[in-house]
Amino acid sequence: MRPIAVVFDIGNVLYDWDPRVLYRRLITDDEALDVFLRDVCSKEWHFQHDAGRPFAETSAELCARFPQHADLIAQWGPRFSEQIPGPVTGMPELVAELDEAGVPLFAITNFSDEFFVPFRTQEAAMFDRFRDIVVSGAERLVKPEAAIYRLALERFGLQPHEALFIDDRHDNVAGAQKVGMHAVPFSDAATLRADLTRFGLLG
Repeated sequence: MRPIAVVFDIGNVLYDWDPRVLYRRLITDDEALDVFLRDVCSKEWHFQHDAGRPFAETSAELCARFPQHADLIAQWGPRFSEQIPGPVTGMPELVAELDEAGVPLFAITNFSDEFFVPFRTQEAAMFDRFRDIVVSGAERLVKPEAAIYRLALERFGLQPHEALFIDDRHDNVAGAQKVGMHAVPFSDAATLRADLTRFGLLG
């Protein structure tokens, strides 16, 4: 019953994501930056994009509530890739090693479809190694709901026990386990390498 394929999350597993990377360039006062990302462009607000709402709608609503921040809000969508400073240390090498060993690679990500398309193009060197990627914003389904895992497994052509799912969020790991997938929480590349070896996916 060992897994034969690896299914990755993307944000904070393959790539770091931190809105502060962009907005510290635009807001010089640290306290004002904290308030803006807590009360205006919060991660809770952004989750609407992962669920499939277009940035044009969500930004218009937010600008109506915070007209004094309209210029800053408008930067979120067009400059979203600037919130992603680069890959998580060691992960490009680990993905390449799995791919070169013939392990099928897939991903399930909570990500806005409109933001993911240009990012995927920008990061083709990584994502071309993946056989398929299920993007929550395109499907209007989000982790940890069971429906997105079941959709992904069907699309990937995998039985639940054939997949090892990796995510930095424990609720998403639990969601995968509930549908019968093997799943482990991500902390860093070295720990993941040990997990992959334990599951027989790396020698």
